[in-house]
Amino acid sequence: MKKIGIIFGMENTFPPALVEKINGLKVENVTAEFVKLGGVKMAEAGAYRVIIDRISQDIPFYRAFLKNAALTGSIVINNPFWWTADDKFFNYALASKLGVAIPPTVLLPHNQHPPDTTDRSMRNLIYPLNWEDIFSYVGFPAFLKPYSGGGWKHVYKVDSPEEFFHYYNQTGDLCMTLQHGVE
Repeated sequence: MKKIGIIFGMENTFPPALVEKINGLKVENVTAEFVKLGGVKMAEAGAYRVIIDRISQDIPFYRAFLKNAALTGSIVINNPFWWTADDKFFNYALASKLGVAIPPTVLLPHNQHPPDTTDRSMRNLIYPLNWEDIFSYVGFPAFLKPYSGGGWKHVYKVDSPEEFFHYYNQTGDLCMTLQHGVE
């Protein structure tokens, strides 16, 4: 089954109308639905052959997810690379695809809404996240750090779920990654 995913924010007319129209065409082995996201594992293919983006210009987490989806074979409309040229999460996923050993890394949703967004902007998120799966995949020790930028700003070494949540709850509207710590 080929899936077409729609990722969107506050708009209430176009996304559901598009899903209804695509599904109403009854094309064999094609279905459309709203994308649902939790922690995104780097360089792993997702469920969608095509993703239509209506919100990533406002939500860096979605933009990073879409770049990873494009890297792993999804067709993404509108091109997420037009907005920002690179970010750490995409670079980790790209290096992994090229055979470079990269520690397990998960892209995490913002702890708080980015500026000028509401809960309606984030309705594609799975909540609550499957923290057990995320911690099992990454392992501890781990580093919680922004998905972009540098200079060791907002980088935290965490050795347990409790330490993780202590720091994650302080990250505000930053989009973060959790990466296995190699010492």
